[in-house]
Amino acid sequence: MKAVLKQCPVCGGELTITRLHCDACDTTIEGQFYQGRFSNLTPEQWEFLEAFIRVEGKLKHMEPILNLSYPTIRNRLHEIIRALGYEPGPIAPPLDANARHQILERLDRGEISAEEAMRLLSGEEE
Repeated sequence: MKAVLKQCPVCGGELTITRLHCDACDTTIEGQFYQGRFSNLTPEQWEFLEAFIRVEGKLKHMEPILNLSYPTIRNRLHEIIRALGYEPGPIAPPLDANARHQILERLDRGEISAEEAMRLLSGEEE
């Protein structure tokens, strides 16, 4: 089997999967099929993910497997996170309306700076 092409070899446009076939029973299904976010990953990124899963997400254990330094491994993981449409880093729980209001009140009273208010509104702890 061949890997799925992402771009048209003629014009460079995005290709759409429109046909699926079962070799076992000769069934063919036609339509437009969504490939998912992971379809954007390169073969190298897939290899990285396979190693990541094998070591249960322990980046230090990936150093001997990939023969790369820890910072390089983290950077590659961040590239994959971005390729999936996210930003690396901790995800702060959303603030409720009351907490947001309290932060804005503190800003209004001059108790905190605008920068501090932005940091708190983004979910970072004091």
